Amino acid sequence: MEQQTKNIKPGKVYLVGAGPGDPGLITLRGKYLLERAEVLVYDYLASPKLLKYVPKDAKLIYAGKKGGTKHTHTQEEINQMLVDWALAGKTVVRLKGGDPFIFGRGGEELQELVKAGVPFEVVPGVTSATAAATYAGIPITHRGYTASVAFITGHEEPGKENSNVDWSKLATGAGTLVIYMGIKNLPIIVDNLVQNGRDPKTPVAVVRWASTPEQHTVVATLETIVGRVEEEAIKPPALIIVGEVVALRDTLDWFE
Repeated sequence: MEQQTKNIKPGKVYLVGAGPGDPGLITLRGKYLLERAEVLVYDYLASPKLLKYVPKDAKLIYAGKKGGTKHTHTQEEINQMLVDWALAGKTVVRLKGGDPFIFGRGGEELQELVKAGVPFEVVPGVTSATAAATYAGIPITHRGYTASVAFITGHEEPGKENSNVDWSKLATGAGTLVIYMGIKNLPIIVDNLVQNGRDPKTPVAVVRWASTPEQHTVVATLETIVGRVEEEAIKPPALIIVGEVVALRDTLDWFE
């Protein structure tokens, strides 16, 4: 493709957040760009129903990643695809689940575009953290409970050196903790929280497939959540919400 692009004006890459799963939660700007895409590179967690907005003659490239399985494309391959199609003069939409700048590796992809001199725009999306809590009837902040919330990745391998997650500060440093990609490491996460001062009786919710008809929520405490998740056979994608606000689900659950 390199020889073909030497005299072609570069196209543009639009990094679009698809929202948490319900296709109705994409932004108007995101829908507008899907309708004008010439190339669409989309992820596993972006609702397939959004593809109906894409022109029939657009090139669709699935670049989904699922934990514990072989990826369709490596991150490096995805980065290069975006560069190559844009340098070929195409309007490229990169559709990512949730918000592209919250544990979505969107920043990494844009860094490669900058290196290649490719223009881009970023369209925020409803992040799965707030959506999972909202659709489970859990306000992640509430004047009567907490004024602080932290978003944390639970994907790090146990025992990893030079961890980016400082559990000694996070365990009690925010009233509500929302943990992405943490089901596989749930026992280690719970242990880290309790060992670093979080009350074992703290309410916990695990929300799977938030905002979709398949949504399923399990509620327990730090000391019982691992067993409950095993009983319910909860698998990814799911988010973990830790904090006293989880107790509000009893009265505010509007979706399930």
